[in-house]
Amino acid sequence: MSGASNSSNSSNSSNSKYHDPKTPSDVQISFEARKPIMDPTLGIAVNISKEGTPPHRLVTIGDSLTHGFQSGAIHNTSLSYPAIIAKEMGWKELRHPVYNSPDAGLPLNLEKLANDLHKKFGDKITWLNTIPVILFIREYLDRVENYWERGGGTKFPQEGKINHNLAIYGWDIRNTLSRNADICLDVLAKNPPKNDWIRKVVENHNERASCYVLNTARDRFGNALTPIQAATLLGEEGSADSEGIETLIVMVGSNNALGSILTFNVSWSEEGYDDMSVNDKYTVWRPIHFKAELDLLVAEIKKIRARHVILSTVPHITIAPLAHGVGGKARNHSRYFPYYSLPWIQDADFNPDKHPRITENEARAIDSAIDQYNQAITEVVRQARLEGKDWYLFELCGLLDRSASRRYIEDPDARPDWWDEVGGEYQLPPALEAVSPRLTSEFLLSEAQGRIQGGLFSLDGVHPSTVSYGVIAEEMIKIMQLAGVKFYEGDGKTERKGEIKVDFEDLVQRDTLVSQTPRNVKTILEFLGGIDKNFNFLSGMMKRNY
Repeated sequence: MSGASNSSNSSNSSNSKYHDPKTPSDVQISFEARKPIMDPTLGIAVNISKEGTPPHRLVTIGDSLTHGFQSGAIHNTSLSYPAIIAKEMGWKELRHPVYNSPDAGLPLNLEKLANDLHKKFGDKITWLNTIPVILFIREYLDRVENYWERGGGTKFPQEGKINHNLAIYGWDIRNTLSRNADICLDVLAKNPPKNDWIRKVVENHNERASCYVLNTARDRFGNALTPIQAATLLGEEGSADSEGIETLIVMVGSNNALGSILTFNVSWSEEGYDDMSVNDKYTVWRPIHFKAELDLLVAEIKKIRARHVILSTVPHITIAPLAHGVGGKARNHSRYFPYYSLPWIQDADFNPDKHPRITENEARAIDSAIDQYNQAITEVVRQARLEGKDWYLFELCGLLDRSASRRYIEDPDARPDWWDEVGGEYQLPPALEAVSPRLTSEFLLSEAQGRIQGGLFSLDGVHPSTVSYGVIAEEMIKIMQLAGVKFYEGDGKTERKGEIKVDFEDLVQRDTLVSQTPRNVKTILEFLGGIDKNFNFLSGMMKRNY
């Protein structure tokens, strides 16, 4: 499986000042983002039998975006986009993992922490209360750690049916193909948690979260199943004439590049990219390696008895506001900033030799690789439709591009040539357009009076807020209606007619980041920035080896 990496040490031979010298030769550097594909069918008609209703109306495979992760934790899975879709379908049987804990989530719910800090210290966190704040946070982290490592959080589901939402945060294509609950349980057994006084982090939190999803995903002999195998088993639960799954959504691949902005370290995949025991050191998969993994994934998806399959493109992860563009754009008409660093580091304080960062050229290379990922995904859908399979393309990458505040919306000169052709800036549903201040893709900030910017991303600066999960759900619903999927009222019997719309007025109220925003986010970031400015502690923990 590693045969595709024979040239893994080769680098881009161009001497252009716009090329990072570490970029592998198979990355085709592009100076304009890939044009979104607005027709999910790619213009290829497919006619299939749609008689009967499969028992499993919706099954999803993916990573944090499908799992429902937000603000640093997996917690409110009833507000994931699959759960929102199921509600609009009138289908109450959707099975998904549930994470109940006193402090709302695994590994760390930043929104809950911010609200608790506000209750204790009010709107201002300053140097005058530094020690009490640090002690409060440590006590909070200790409580979270104890619950998941020694308390109720260690009691994984032992019996029950396979979940319909089989997504797990942090998983890439290889994990989706190869990882199961028994592998995760083995990691936990071999690595008992330590009570580290300083490093108050839930150890092996991903394995713990994974067991909540997959521990009931077993065959009749008790053998643990991967997400793909679990979906295959669900697909077999149909009749001789009908599939077991009506709609299968696969949204995976972001974690084949996301590590680059989580660590501010661009490490291209080499030998061992397909080996889970060693590939954590890579933060961006080369396009040839991504395609090799994608081909294996697609071969398994084709074995699943699903009536409709929706494959999602991978978003440009450099748009996520965790990667804060420092200062102004690199030049006129550029979509990039010279550097990207942590959002709490003030532009005036930023030092590229001191702080974690990726460069403009590294960001361009990452985005170019993702464009190639998406070309490969598009071709997969094209070939499937030519074979008569009812597969569709969900343009998540284009949706995010068209919502990118600092990259495009605030800088019309940086917009790609295709901008107006695909409809320009993504138009939020009316209920979201009415929210004030305006919802944007900037890092969420709030003061005593409430939210002052952002709102489309949660507090971790990477994952969507609840209303944004609603946007993804509504765009998915459009594709499902195109495929002929029927939607029903809450009784599950009365068919809904016309275009199905997500109830965004309800979602706005349920999205506490928008309706009940913590009042101290700006203060917290300023506090973190002050620690970094004076001690270089937080950024020093993340700083890569140059």
